[in-house]
Amino acid sequence: MKNYKIIVQYDGSNYKGWQNLKDDDRTIQGKLQHILGIYAGRDVDVIGSGRTDAGVHASGQVANFHIDVDATADEIKDYINKYLPDDIAVIHIEEVDERFHARYNALDKTYCYRINTSTVPNVFEKRYVYQYGLPLCVEDMREAAGYMIGTKDFKSFCGNSHMKKSTVRTVRAIDISRKGDEIVIRYSGDGFLQNMVRIMTGTLIEVGNGTRKPEDVIHILEQRKREYAGYTAPPQGLILEEVRYGSN
Repeated sequence: MKNYKIIVQYDGSNYKGWQNLKDDDRTIQGKLQHILGIYAGRDVDVIGSGRTDAGVHASGQVANFHIDVDATADEIKDYINKYLPDDIAVIHIEEVDERFHARYNALDKTYCYRINTSTVPNVFEKRYVYQYGLPLCVEDMREAAGYMIGTKDFKSFCGNSHMKKSTVRTVRAIDISRKGDEIVIRYSGDGFLQNMVRIMTGTLIEVGNGTRKPEDVIHILEQRKREYAGYTAPPQGLILEEVRYGSN
């Protein structure tokens, strides 16, 4: 049985996230597993690099699955795309070592969050940008972001209050740029907790609008409690851009 690695892009607007739900077929993983299950004549487990929340998008989600069919990799990709809805697409496929695991072998991920500070919504991008509609101080946001970089316990930025596993993660970089009325924040790190990027973004927005000071991030991290951090920014502004691996 061969192991295939795929790169998937999707508009998450109409889905309840990546992870398959038994009582609902509106998930990305569920759509892929349904199609591959019919193709293979058996259940196929599609393993994603991580779970994206409901409404979150991806241009570079990575997954892998084992399948035994008489077809080339490109033929498998063509079959999947033929039956996927038009807001999900497999853009790359390759056969990899049988031990490759999309989640466990991932070394680094990059997420992008887009914020529109104009009072005028961008009607053509409203599914992919957070329409905030108020000015933000990028300089203060950058200063606050600096306190988030490094290997730290991010429990305060975790949306799962019952998290029992380690909440220590390494954030390698946070880049904040402005182009006109749009602010773009890119986060790179070895992994992110549930809602972590969206909570970090909400916190940075509160710094940018003057509700918090940049150095408040130090206190938030020390408290290790979700209620000390900012609000959870809405999902539509977030996209998983890239997942990086070593040699397969």
